[in-house]
Amino acid sequence: MFTYQLMVEDCMTYTKKDTLLKSNYISRDLSWINFNTRVLDQAKNITRNIFERLKFMAITASNLDEFFQIRVGSLYNYIDYGKERIDYSGLREQQFRKTLLSEVQSFYKHQIDYFERSLRPEFRKNGFDIASQEDLNEKDKEGIEDYFMNIVYPMLTPMAYDGYHSFPILVNKMLTLGVITRNPGGGKDNDKKLSFVQVPQNLPRFYTIDKGDIILFMPLEDIIKWHIDKLYRNVELISMTLFRITRNGDFSIEESDDIEEQYIEEITRKLKSRKTARVVRIEAESGYSEWMMKILKERYEIDNLNVFENSSIIDYTCLWQIINHDEFKDNLFVAPVPVKPISFPTYDEEDPFEYLKKNDVLLHQPYNSMQLVLDLLERAAEDPNVLAIKITIYRLAKKSRITNALLKAAENGKHVSVLFEVKARFDEENNIREGQRLQKAGCFVVYGVNRLKTHTKLMMIVRKEDKGKVTRYVHMSSGNYNEDTARLYTDISLLTTNEIYAHDVNEFFNAITGHSMPEKYSYLITAPGNMRQRLIELINQEAENARKGLPAGIVIKVNSLQDLAIIDAFYQASNAGVPIKLIVRGMCCLRPGRKNLSENIYVKSIVGNFLEHGRLYYFHNNGDPLVYGGSADMMVRSFDRRIESLFLITDPLLKQEAINILDYNLKDNVNSYVLLEDGTYVKIAPSKDEAEFDTHVEFFKVKKNTVLKAKLFDFENKPTADTSAKKKTTRKKKNILTEKLNTENE
Repeated sequence: MFTYQLMVEDCMTYTKKDTLLKSNYISRDLSWINFNTRVLDQAKNITRNIFERLKFMAITASNLDEFFQIRVGSLYNYIDYGKERIDYSGLREQQFRKTLLSEVQSFYKHQIDYFERSLRPEFRKNGFDIASQEDLNEKDKEGIEDYFMNIVYPMLTPMAYDGYHSFPILVNKMLTLGVITRNPGGGKDNDKKLSFVQVPQNLPRFYTIDKGDIILFMPLEDIIKWHIDKLYRNVELISMTLFRITRNGDFSIEESDDIEEQYIEEITRKLKSRKTARVVRIEAESGYSEWMMKILKERYEIDNLNVFENSSIIDYTCLWQIINHDEFKDNLFVAPVPVKPISFPTYDEEDPFEYLKKNDVLLHQPYNSMQLVLDLLERAAEDPNVLAIKITIYRLAKKSRITNALLKAAENGKHVSVLFEVKARFDEENNIREGQRLQKAGCFVVYGVNRLKTHTKLMMIVRKEDKGKVTRYVHMSSGNYNEDTARLYTDISLLTTNEIYAHDVNEFFNAITGHSMPEKYSYLITAPGNMRQRLIELINQEAENARKGLPAGIVIKVNSLQDLAIIDAFYQASNAGVPIKLIVRGMCCLRPGRKNLSENIYVKSIVGNFLEHGRLYYFHNNGDPLVYGGSADMMVRSFDRRIESLFLITDPLLKQEAINILDYNLKDNVNSYVLLEDGTYVKIAPSKDEAEFDTHVEFFKVKKNTVLKAKLFDFENKPTADTSAKKKTTRKKKNILTEKLNTENE
């Protein structure tokens, strides 16, 4: 393999760089910027068509919006209220604010520069362009004139700010024109007047002109600028500045034991507060009015670091209108047809209820479809033998089959319990609405659990079988019950009727919907509670095995790694000689490869056509691996502020499938980036004599014999220091696995 380093202009001074590098931990927020740089790198991939590249450009923009609303918003919660905060880099609030915003400024400039220099010149070659007035003929101009006067003009409202008008509340992430005028005959600065015109969000961002050989996309803000005189008559127009503000979207709920109605009212009130929350960023077109900007900065209590000058199109999320245009949407990446699960090769031929009585099933989405889960739930809703359905919901599809099935189940007289997490960020309103629909239909709905966010993904179907026996069908997942994202996010889930899982999940539901407090689970690790401590124990056990000269190893795949106690445990295990391989898609605060600290730790990130969302935890355990899947990342919030669960994968075949997933992720040389000690990432690419290995392709081709052979460390083929009894147990498990594989069709 060979690598190249991602190049993003570095605007930090060497002194700050040295300070950051001295820390044994990488800043969470600076690490996130590196993640968005890896997403931007997808837009630079010239093997993708222009529409795919624009898609990733749009994703970087929406990512950055959320980063400002949540992470920068959270930082200002400390600054505004005088709270102390020391970043992992060792910098205090104001120092870190300057460092962070400087880094984001650098990213923002690089993003714009690449769009203008490398992407925009490709537009006309591909049959479209973002148009200017010079591209229009008289007929085009007449069409735009009609559109403005009949549709746009009636929606526009100039909002004055002067001695008679208070400063208007400008909408978060809404394009706004700051218009400066002066009455005729005025000639002094104090005669200038400021007003604002917001660009309607409920109109398409672009007016489309199909000219046959090319489709022109005319920005709505430009159309308004050309006709601004219709809004300002008999005054001198001095300047217009297009800008966009981003407000703090991070809020916490002051929760108590009050009834649910009060809790929902509090959530709703907090959601409304986002509309007037403090401003954390202003994006403004190049050549903006300094006079207007001075007013905005004073009003919003920000400085130049919060002002992002834009010489391009403000808000690249508007590119989705071009990408999804009927003429071009077929050019977007389409995933292959999902394959049947290895552990359920006869799906479509057998009743899933009957199959699950005898077999556990592992799904790996999107390579396996979520259809099996949907089928099971929809059958359960209609099945007269199904007595109850319990489920946790974090995010739903817009037209959710999950909701419809639960409504149908309630209509059919089944007991339906739903834990709807109304604090799922930016899905709060949708979840409240859907929860209330279910509640009206007779479902028992719980809106979150006190001060915790319910992030675990669990479902249980209780079914009466022959002779009065009751079977509990359990689904445990790393992904949401969202059939839309299930086609784009990689996740793992387990379906089972194993009574040990069923008992654990039943106990867990009792804990999160009632007042039960189970002391321990057999196959689950839960948070809050013992998840952090249990993971540290598993890491420490590998360290102890290494010190005894026994084989040891850890491989973990998560979205994010930030918890200091976990990181310190990794460092200690590394110093004990444990090889540790971490696959962390997003931000990672662990610093790998540092002498006498983390020399045995390897960290990579995978960013490509699918969003890596699954979590898997592998501990070698002296030749008898412990493998967990589930909803939890290694973050403080996951361990302390969320209801999370990890489930032990016990079935030999399913365990091998999970090991193979980790093995393929480690082999990937197409979508992978390796984290260096200094916090930067390098892109991996196959060398000349090495074949490409793209996990987002290869997982559609996985065969059973490949799964059986999967291993994560070379020493796994060597004899271990097991006792004869241990060897016998391991051999028995391997024979069970081999027999199971051989009895199924290739």
